[in-house]
Amino acid sequence: MTTPPTTLGQRLRGMRPQVSRDTLLSDLGAGLAVGAMLVPQGMAYALLAGLPPEVGLYASTVPLVLYAIFGTSRQLAVGPVAIVSLLSATTIASVADEGTAGYVTAAALLALLVGVVHIVLGVARLGFLTRLLSHPVLVGFTSAAALIIGASQVKHLLGVSLENDEHFHETVWELIQKTSDAHGLTLAVGLGAIALMVGLKRWLPVLPGALAAVAVTTVASVVWDLESRGVKVVGEIPQGLPPLTIPDEFGIIGTLLPAAMVITLVGYMESIAVAKVYARRNRYEVDANRELIGLGAANVGAGLFGGYPVTGGFSRTAVNAEAGARTKLAALITAAVVTLVIVALTPLFEQLPSATLGAIVVVAVAKLFDLAEITHIRKLKTADFVTLVVAFLATLAFGVELGIGIAIAASMVVVAVRMMTPHTAELGRLPGGSLYRNLARFPQAERVPGVAIIRFDVSLSYLNVEFLKRRVQRLVDESGPELRAVVLDASGVNDIDTSAVETLAELITDLDEQGITLHLASAKGPVRDVLMRAGTYQQLGDRVHDQVPDAIAAVTPGQVDGHGTTPPGVPTETGPLARPESRS
Repeated sequence: MTTPPTTLGQRLRGMRPQVSRDTLLSDLGAGLAVGAMLVPQGMAYALLAGLPPEVGLYASTVPLVLYAIFGTSRQLAVGPVAIVSLLSATTIASVADEGTAGYVTAAALLALLVGVVHIVLGVARLGFLTRLLSHPVLVGFTSAAALIIGASQVKHLLGVSLENDEHFHETVWELIQKTSDAHGLTLAVGLGAIALMVGLKRWLPVLPGALAAVAVTTVASVVWDLESRGVKVVGEIPQGLPPLTIPDEFGIIGTLLPAAMVITLVGYMESIAVAKVYARRNRYEVDANRELIGLGAANVGAGLFGGYPVTGGFSRTAVNAEAGARTKLAALITAAVVTLVIVALTPLFEQLPSATLGAIVVVAVAKLFDLAEITHIRKLKTADFVTLVVAFLATLAFGVELGIGIAIAASMVVVAVRMMTPHTAELGRLPGGSLYRNLARFPQAERVPGVAIIRFDVSLSYLNVEFLKRRVQRLVDESGPELRAVVLDASGVNDIDTSAVETLAELITDLDEQGITLHLASAKGPVRDVLMRAGTYQQLGDRVHDQVPDAIAAVTPGQVDGHGTTPPGVPTETGPLARPESRS
């Protein structure tokens, strides 16, 4: 594996092609391909965020350069993406009216805040906090977001305006009501753009479908003067790069900050997931905390140069990698392509129909609704599927920000429930040996007469100690009056807290009063350390054993295998334990 460069000089040198003409050509081709894709996507995603199209272009220049300097992925394509655009639109709409200068300023300030949150998490090495968003939650959230985004763009395809589109059901209902008001020519342009992009992807994937749709519909708009026929077009786009500007609406920082944290969480999860995929394929490593800093720098650049929040995108990264990107030079070439468009080519897009930009968004987000993955999770684990459904329904019903909050809370509840009701197994001995397995899974396993063996497959804590106590007592009740001993197989217990230690001590006393001895087997070093400090280790005395067979040998000397003999390799005496401080 290649170690990522750590100094600024090393990062800059790492962006240069590796003394290879093939590398230079590969990066050049990849940079041009992604640039051709990013120009129309950047404008389309800006439209999704309620911003002028040029803001999407601004967010596709300086941020790419800054990520190339500070990030660690060689293939990740940074820029505007659909979900972050949707989150940005929801957030900015709460502090400014769409179409105003304040709205654009709020977008830049939001990008700056997202950048700061990224950098703080990266410097403090708190990247692990993003694990709050589990894979099922992310799948449910993105699938719902895909529907919300798609519905939000239908108005551009129909050529109608909506009065209330804050929630999915409201958007859908209003669209249904306004279907009769659809502008036929606008709808034809939008559907034609979708058909062209889907067709090219299927039959001629080497051509950038979004760029082709932009070119064809813009030419059609000019030739047939579609604007005069009622088709809304992009209009004038300012030429030239915006100057470095510090957003000055500091009074709304408190309102924007919670959303900035959510955007950081969602954007980083999307980015790091795709970055790791291509790092594995190309045999190098990405540093999770350095990725936070790289994305933070990109967002700070977006905020200072007229953009809005950005992150790494799935589709553009795939194009970048498939086109041959080998170093970060590809990102710089992409930035140069977008810069050239801003400086010299924006007049070419003035007659671009807004319906085309809506069509680009619809096609791009269609793949976010991953039915195959939803089906896979449903088959894999019911609890994860429930979390996915909660994330999906909450996002549709309450919007993206509240929806993801509810989904994360639901995910934590599922984890807590799993810890409170952990998997346990009553063990029996397999015939002819000293192996002990789950009686429910191994029909050939046999109970040891007078002994109940139970295994807990979770760390013991205040969340599950009462479950432990009830489970053991139920086992005692089921075993009948001939029960002489309970063996607790602790091989699946990695840790134990104070509450669990106290409950274990109570359990020992309770069983002693019933004439039943509790034996502890296979406890790991960290668990033995805590038991030693608590005095429970001493309370158990010679009832602590290295392995389950040792405990059985101590309880049933001379009758370990049920036939009056001891199987080979099973000691009849408890062997010396590793010292308590051992980590084994």
